[in-house]
Amino acid sequence: MGLALGAAFLASQFSTSPILIMAIGGVVVFMVAFVSMEAGLYILIFSMLLSPEFIVGGSSGAAQGQALERGVTLRAEDLLLVVIGLSWFAKNAVFKELGLFLKTPLNQPIFLYIIVCVISTGIGILVGNVNPKSGFFYVVKYSEYFIVFFMMVNQAENTEQIKRFVFCLLLTAFIVSIVGILQIPTGARVSAPFEGEAGEPNTFGGYLVFISAIAAGIFMKVQNIRVRQALVVLLLIMTPPFLFTQSRASYLALIVVIFVLISMSRKRVIYTGIFILSLIISPLFLPSAVQKRILYTFQQREQLGQIQVGNVRLDTSFSARLVSWQDAIQGWMKKPLFGYGVTGYRFMDAQIPRVLTETGIIGLTVFIYLLYSIYRLALTNLIQLKDPFNRGLTIGFLAGFAGLIFHSLGANTFIIVRIMEPCWFFAGIIVVLPELERKETKAAEMGSPAPPSRFGGMRYG
Repeated sequence: MGLALGAAFLASQFSTSPILIMAIGGVVVFMVAFVSMEAGLYILIFSMLLSPEFIVGGSSGAAQGQALERGVTLRAEDLLLVVIGLSWFAKNAVFKELGLFLKTPLNQPIFLYIIVCVISTGIGILVGNVNPKSGFFYVVKYSEYFIVFFMMVNQAENTEQIKRFVFCLLLTAFIVSIVGILQIPTGARVSAPFEGEAGEPNTFGGYLVFISAIAAGIFMKVQNIRVRQALVVLLLIMTPPFLFTQSRASYLALIVVIFVLISMSRKRVIYTGIFILSLIISPLFLPSAVQKRILYTFQQREQLGQIQVGNVRLDTSFSARLVSWQDAIQGWMKKPLFGYGVTGYRFMDAQIPRVLTETGIIGLTVFIYLLYSIYRLALTNLIQLKDPFNRGLTIGFLAGFAGLIFHSLGANTFIIVRIMEPCWFFAGIIVVLPELERKETKAAEMGSPAPPSRFGGMRYG
């Protein structure tokens, strides 16, 4: 009734405006997710890379006497996540037996990180470093990815459902890769759909690295020929747009992904040799645009702002990232514990310096603890898993997550919605896989269907 009245009010106020369309769409998504959270998650999956962005205002925060103008970039999936999240909260309020934040080994580091962000930003607002509007929206953005994780953990029922989710996530990657291939003839760096005029090739590169790792990990373990063929096609389709993102951070991340995958292979010595040989002969088959982009790091014409290391002069983009690390240390020393607050310091396109300046040494420690907890949990679960698909998925996640850590050396990887939504969705899957597998194995031994899974009472060694 309340939703109907709200929709009627908006209709009377906005007629046929885009706001009305968005409001009605939001109500429909809310109702769909309330009836079936699984359907809501499918909507969210396809929106991850297939939704436009828009800027919510600018903001000003002072840091070291400098003005900071920063708009809050939102996407349609941000709003969808809010709507689906509200539907999830509402459903849990009505059906209290469902459980809201079910117990997992990642709950503590997640909540600690959110608390630190809130405290540091609150202090920043009080002392004038952070614009309240900007700080609020960014803290919400930092936190929304964890909602994806908890919804996934809450919704998990069986491995067949997990496979459907994974299929849809890989299908989304296939669609955006086709769109990326169509961009190559333009000569511009390839970016994901709906990225605006400038685009974000580095973001698209990080996303493709992560999804490629997932696909490759599954390929390593599954025996079904059709599944393996489909994964090969997907990996081949993703390769051209990945290369033409011309994202050097993504290239570095891919090397890390490959080494992690090789380390988990039985023929690691042979594969290591093949990979090293491929790197050596890569100039023979890599597109010229990719080679030029890599060489540009060391061969850019002399310009103001370049850093020189010995006889090597680094390009302005790479130099700016190195300078940001030095600047972050200098800024952090003035506010060492909780930093300047989220958005309270000047923009930095690298994750660690940004976390350090925004949340101080306390925030950085908690952030590293969160990353460590994710990796440790995935390794622990890999040991427990027996099913080839589940093992391959976990191996792919481990490799992809390691790649994202290195990708974050040149990007704000862990706060980018188009990378973090799929990452935290897969993290939720990795958390529940061992318990799902145990229940299904036990049910098969007893000759009965596996009961619906609830994870509130999960125990971890």
